[in-house]
Amino acid sequence: MLGEYLFVLLVGLVAGAISGVIGTGSSIMLLPVLVYTFGPKQAVPIMAVAAVMANISRVIAWWREVNWRAFAAYSVTGVPAAAIGARTLWALPVHVVDIGLGLFFLAMIPVRHWLEAQRIHIRLWQLSIAGAFIGFLTGIVLSTGPLSVPAFTSYGLVKGAFLSTEAASSFAIYVSKIVTFQELGALPAKVIVQGVIVGVSLMLGTFAAKRVVQRMSVASFRYVLDLLLLGSGLSMLWAAFH
Repeated sequence: MLGEYLFVLLVGLVAGAISGVIGTGSSIMLLPVLVYTFGPKQAVPIMAVAAVMANISRVIAWWREVNWRAFAAYSVTGVPAAAIGARTLWALPVHVVDIGLGLFFLAMIPVRHWLEAQRIHIRLWQLSIAGAFIGFLTGIVLSTGPLSVPAFTSYGLVKGAFLSTEAASSFAIYVSKIVTFQELGALPAKVIVQGVIVGVSLMLGTFAAKRVVQRMSVASFRYVLDLLLLGSGLSMLWAAFH
């Protein structure tokens, strides 16, 4: 079991570094590892706790650049939607959760490219609608970074402003999920401790990655994100059918 924890922590460190650079990817990378180690229904609450910590570190790293209007517009609808999504997830069979997560990750590859190709510019009220939609999906599938990234960048946020505002909004949404999981009895003390351990590795990776943000090209970001989605999607489907 110690070896499994060390492996999870190592992946968490790398995932935290990647998410600290491109604004997403930690859940995409870590979830298959957590599913393999702890099972799909326990992995989701663990990742939710860890994601809260990871987003706190990104907000701290870029605190002065948070766009609070965008945060409020996105979160006011995203928070209740995430709670509904989490309750929906908990009612689903484990097998369905595995398949749904895998298919979602794979589908995000073409969807993300299509959204970027449209060069859509959205306003504050449209960001609020996006928050409700993405918040609900986050409640079910945990990681919707490939959707939240184009939502915030379409509003006009880039680099530090994007990383901090997306992280602040995700923090609020994940807190909503954690409260919901607690109400459903899905957050015993053991799960919370496991989530905190994973979260520490994500936080360390996030702070380590801050210097890389200015150097990473847009093309590199796209390749890394697509590879993460492809690998995680296939691994979740493999877990579902074996």
